[in-house]
Amino acid sequence: LQSLLDMMISEEESLKEYLLNSITLCQKELDTLHRELQLDPFEVKWEQGTILQMEKDLRARVQVLLKQKRDRKQELKTLQEQEQDLCNVLCVTRFPIDSDAVPSLKDLDLYRRHLAALSVEKEQRKERFISTKQQILLLMEELEHSPENSFEQDVASGDEEAFCLSEHNIAALQSLQQQLEAQQSLNADVCAELRSRIAVLWERLQVPAEERELSA
Repeated sequence: LQSLLDMMISEEESLKEYLLNSITLCQKELDTLHRELQLDPFEVKWEQGTILQMEKDLRARVQVLLKQKRDRKQELKTLQEQEQDLCNVLCVTRFPIDSDAVPSLKDLDLYRRHLAALSVEKEQRKERFISTKQQILLLMEELEHSPENSFEQDVASGDEEAFCLSEHNIAALQSLQQQLEAQQSLNADVCAELRSRIAVLWERLQVPAEERELSA
């Protein structure tokens, strides 16, 4: 009986030592997780039940925070993938955020707002691009103007998704439209002047109305 009791005591002491070591490790891991997640410092309340219950509670807390860490890192990765697509289209720089660190809730919220703003900007620029491109194509057709450089070729091509919607390109697009409109206006003025001169010559030469209608 004494031997059995000694063995039970030894097992309980071993279990106690294991639990105390586990509690120490959990505390260290919790301290690290609280710093990474930018939470208030973790404090252990020893008066809460037995060390067995405390070790169980601490392990459960570690698992909860590990899940939060994984979720934040995964959301950050997803947001960065979305941002990369938007940056490629808009030709803008990336949002300044540390990819290796665990983002805070505030960081993620700011990042979401940043991406929402980029998405709105993308749609606005895309609408301006499509509208301006349609006007440019009509002007090119009317003026019988063929693309003279790589930029005009990109504008005239049917691949709208490949066009970089940077501020520079949008400004260049509007500038091209203005140039074509100026050329159209100039051509119209020249045509009006030539028609006027032809009408004067018709009068001087007394060209019959039937012939004028055929020429007109």
